[in-house]
Amino acid sequence: MLKVSRMRLTGLTLAVLAMAAGTAVQAGEVEVLHYWTSGGEAKSVAELKKIMQAKGHVWKDFAVAGGGGDNAATLLKSRVVSGNPPSAGQIKGPAIQEWASEGVLANLDSVAKAEKWDSLLPKVVADVMKYKGNFVAVPVNVHRVNWIWANPEVLKKAGVAGMPKTYDEFFAAADKIKKAGFIAVAHGGQNWQDFTTFESVALGVGGVKFYHDAMVSLDAKAISSDTMTKTLEAFRKIKGYTDPASPGRDWNLATSLVMKGEAAFQFMGDWAKGEFMAAGKVPGKDFLCAAAPGTANAFTFNVDSFAMFKLKAADAQKAQGDLAAAIMGPEFQEVFNLNKGSIPVRLSMKLDKFDDCAKLSSKDFVDTAKSGGLQPSIAHGMAVKPAAEGAIKDVVSQFWNDDKISVAEAQKRLVAAAATK
Repeated sequence: MLKVSRMRLTGLTLAVLAMAAGTAVQAGEVEVLHYWTSGGEAKSVAELKKIMQAKGHVWKDFAVAGGGGDNAATLLKSRVVSGNPPSAGQIKGPAIQEWASEGVLANLDSVAKAEKWDSLLPKVVADVMKYKGNFVAVPVNVHRVNWIWANPEVLKKAGVAGMPKTYDEFFAAADKIKKAGFIAVAHGGQNWQDFTTFESVALGVGGVKFYHDAMVSLDAKAISSDTMTKTLEAFRKIKGYTDPASPGRDWNLATSLVMKGEAAFQFMGDWAKGEFMAAGKVPGKDFLCAAAPGTANAFTFNVDSFAMFKLKAADAQKAQGDLAAAIMGPEFQEVFNLNKGSIPVRLSMKLDKFDDCAKLSSKDFVDTAKSGGLQPSIAHGMAVKPAAEGAIKDVVSQFWNDDKISVAEAQKRLVAAAATK
C-alpha cells in the first residue's frame, strides 16, 4: 500500500494512454488530467495535445482548476491506491523520490540513453529526475521563481525610475506607488503565493548560502538566525503594500491587476509572463521583468516533470517511452515554453523566438548552474519532502495573515515545521 497520506504533491498531470491489444503499437486515447487552466497555461497544454494527436493518439482533456494542483494530487493518490495507476503523472522534486521508493515508478533509462538526457540536462536537474541513479521522470521546462514583474506606466506615473535592485529600493518605490493611488503589490490569497513571495525575500535578504541552509537543508540554526528575523520583517512589510481584496484571489487575477495598470509589482514565477504574452503584451514595453530584489545572481527553479508509472502491457510501456521522448524533444520544448513563459530545460537550444525575459532567464540558468546560485524552489515542491514543505508553508501563511503572530513566534514555528517528517 502506498504511503500516500504523507505525499502532498504541489502539482501533477495525469496522462492515461489506453493502447489497443496486439503486437503492434496502436493509437490510443490519451486522457490528461492537469491544473493548467489559465490563458498561457491552457495554450501550452494545447501544444502537447497537438503533438500527441499527430502521433495518432486521441486526446481527452480533463482540466482541474487551481494553480497548486491539490485537487489533482488527491485524484492521483486514489487512482494509484485503487490499483489503476496512470501512465504518467506530473510529480515534482523530492516527491518523485517518495513515489519511486514505493516501487511504483517505471525506469526510463532506455529512453534517456537513446535521447542523451544526461548531456542535455544540467546535473542539478537530472539528479531530481532520478532515483538510485535511474531516470524515473522527464522534465518539461524550467520556471524561474525569483522574478518581480511591473507595469512601466504605473512606475512612471508614481515617479519610480526603474526596477528595484534591493529591498530598500523596493520599499522606497512602493511608498511612491501607494502615495500615487495605485496598489504597490498585486498578490493573491493562496498559501503557495505567500510562500513564493517569502522564498524570494529570503533569497534577497540572506543570499544563496542562507537560502540553501534555511530553505533546502532546513537547518534550525539558520532558521533561528538574525537573517531569518530580517527576512520575516521584510516579508511582513510587503503585506502592507497589498490591497484588502487580495485574500482568495487567484495568481493570474493578481497578474491581471498589473496588466491593467491597477497595480505596480507582482512577485511571481515566470508563468506570469505567459499571462502577459497570452494577452498580447510586449515585454519591455507593456510590462517589465527583473530578478526579485537582491537575487540577480541566483535562480530558484521550478521544474515541471512527468513520472511514469509501472504498467504491464508492452505496448503501454512503448507509449510511455514515446511520450517521454516527445516531452524532451526540441519541438515541444520550444513551443510549450514560448506559451508557458518558462524556458527549455534542454541545454544549448536556440532561443531566437524567445523574448528578452526568457533569454535573461536562460543565461542566468546556465551561469548559476556553474556558480552554485541555482537553487530549488521550496515553494514549488523542488527543495524538501512534501510533509515538511506543507508544514512550513502553513506557518508562512499564518504569519502573513495574522499580524498578532510575532516574528520570534514565527521563527519558533518554522523550526518545528522544518522538523516534520
